[in-house]
Amino acid sequence: MGERLAGGNVAVALLANAIATGGILIALIASLGPVSGAHMNPVVTLAAAAAGHFRWRDVGPYVVAQTLGAIAGTMAAHAMFALPLIQFSQHSRCGVGQWMAEIVATVGLLVTIRGCRAYAPPVVGAVVASYIVAAYWFTSSTSFANPAVTIARSLTDTFAGIRPGDALGFILAQLAGMILVVAANRYIDRGANYDKA
Repeated sequence: MGERLAGGNVAVALLANAIATGGILIALIASLGPVSGAHMNPVVTLAAAAAGHFRWRDVGPYVVAQTLGAIAGTMAAHAMFALPLIQFSQHSRCGVGQWMAEIVATVGLLVTIRGCRAYAPPVVGAVVASYIVAAYWFTSSTSFANPAVTIARSLTDTFAGIRPGDALGFILAQLAGMILVVAANRYIDRGANYDKA
């Protein structure tokens, strides 16, 4: 919709996409948080498991559900706009700058989520959505920060798409960002435990 209404203005299309993403994130986190912890992102699930806040045996089913849900969302969007349900994106998104942006986007997302642990779910939803809206603009990749979404966006040849061949670089960058945060959190938590000794 953003692309159709923007009349070729990429900034307006990006703004429309950012606002829509932020709005739906608030709604989904608020409504799904009590049911599933609002886990819609494999790197969030993996980071939570690495921190001991999520059972490792549940990671696989969650990642499958997250990926299938993202693909189903792409297909539903295509159906609403009378597009072929599955398309392969031609939108080139590759290179060191794009990968670095995905590392930054993923690190920022995970740090934001960790920093909100003391707040109620509605606050977390608003803060996470705000971060994603901002990251659309301050990263060169437009902040996918989610392997499931990256796979789903490779199946749309719309404004949001990414060429299937470029998706792996994004996913590896997202996993690298997650590893950095997990390692930093372990270091920070060790320091906090040392201070309490």
